[in-house]
Amino acid sequence: MSARVKICGLTRPEDVDAAVDCGADAVGFVFYGPSPRAVSVAQAAELVRRVPAFVSVVGLFVNPAHQEVEAVLEKVPLDLLQFHGDETAAFCATFARRWIKAIRVREPGQIERAFDEYRASSGLLVDAWDPEKYGGTGKAFNWDLIPTERPLPLILAGGLSSANVFAAVSQVKPWAVDVSGGVEQGKGIKDCQKISHFIKEVHRVCKTD
Repeated sequence: MSARVKICGLTRPEDVDAAVDCGADAVGFVFYGPSPRAVSVAQAAELVRRVPAFVSVVGLFVNPAHQEVEAVLEKVPLDLLQFHGDETAAFCATFARRWIKAIRVREPGQIERAFDEYRASSGLLVDAWDPEKYGGTGKAFNWDLIPTERPLPLILAGGLSSANVFAAVSQVKPWAVDVSGGVEQGKGIKDCQKISHFIKEVHRVCKTD
């Protein structure tokens, strides 16, 4: 079975349409002000109306206050919460929604510890370490740090593009891949051809196995 694909950091109606039309399994919206891909609650509510059945809607948060997440959930029908900061498992579990936790990988054993700490999550997203950024770095990390024993679904992120995602999925065999900058023509501006090529490369792995 092919890895699932999430296209994250969507900010425009045409980009949501492109992700859906190209076969994305999930679309992500960033609720983190410092990000160049951030959307307001009102923007997100409009964009989500374009998402059809069987495509998951994911909201990305970075160290939010509890009321910030609740304010989004009041207006935006999110299927899944993605916590990309330093949130505890207890905090992540307080919203009556399924959730995944992202970690920034920089040392051996870190992923194994996160699998244990966030075992109540619906998946663990592994991204590249950056001392100043919570994701969206455009950098890959050493995939050899990813264990083969995985008690949770593993989502691979960090510097992925159509140029390397075939190799990434072939080597890591993740449950899903998450891409943002690798399918853009500019920060927060997606490229339909790049999205299409990326998803085709992911699906090509299944055909060659």
